[in-house]
Amino acid sequence: MAAMRGETVPLTVAGWLRFSIRALGILALLLVFVPLHYLYRIFAYGSPFPMWFLGLTARVVGARVERVGTPLRRDVFFISNHLSWIDILALAGASGTAFVAKWELSQVPGIGWLCSLNRTVFVKRENRMGVAEQINALKEALQDNWSVTVFPEGTVTDGHSLLPFKSSMLSVLEPPPPGVMVQPVVMDYGPVAEDISWVGEESGLHNAMRVMARKGSFKLRIIFLEPFSPEEYRGRKAIAAKAREEIEAALTGALGKPLRDFAHTVEAIRYRAPAPASAPDSEG
Repeated sequence: MAAMRGETVPLTVAGWLRFSIRALGILALLLVFVPLHYLYRIFAYGSPFPMWFLGLTARVVGARVERVGTPLRRDVFFISNHLSWIDILALAGASGTAFVAKWELSQVPGIGWLCSLNRTVFVKRENRMGVAEQINALKEALQDNWSVTVFPEGTVTDGHSLLPFKSSMLSVLEPPPPGVMVQPVVMDYGPVAEDISWVGEESGLHNAMRVMARKGSFKLRIIFLEPFSPEEYRGRKAIAAKAREEIEAALTGALGKPLRDFAHTVEAIRYRAPAPASAPDSEG
């Protein structure tokens, strides 16, 4: 009988071995990069070590990142689709960006702290009273990191779908800070998207264990699309609509087929056995 994706699925001995090796690899990176980061901050601002650490962590967990296009280096607001906590690791490594991410991610042991090193702004979707505070934190992150990424779907998807964009976290662009550009980004995990994605009732810890127990590596293409000026669009809703249009077109092109309805996909995934220890290699 197939297990629901939200259930805890025991790892095989090989799965535990792969998970343990990757966990030790992340620990080794921590022991090297975190002290260097805090030492650097004594003498200067804008430490590069979180970017290097997060990018290498993405590689340790199995992602082989291919960057397509050129990310702007400063004064840029990246808007991206969202599948996994790996998005944050890989995007940070590729661009040095800070993030806006859902509050639940901050509760994943280890992962939340790792993301906070790079000034991730964690938000609660139900905390409407705290929107102004979150926008202020977002402005500070934009000033500190020169770039910020937001996932306006408000949750993760399966990589074959795209939810309506919520424009509330784009309020920082209303009006846009002087000189800031918007650059849409596509996270393309290819054929392993559903297996990597964190959807349904699965806990963050179980997803992390399941992904890190996979055999081999997987390809992740980060597609940086053409940037545009938010000043050319009237308000955050128009900015969100423009970014979504660009991302949808690029994601459809990457998949080679139309996007599908996410609600139906989630229902199918819930009743799919995750098989964390026996997932086939997709790369190398």
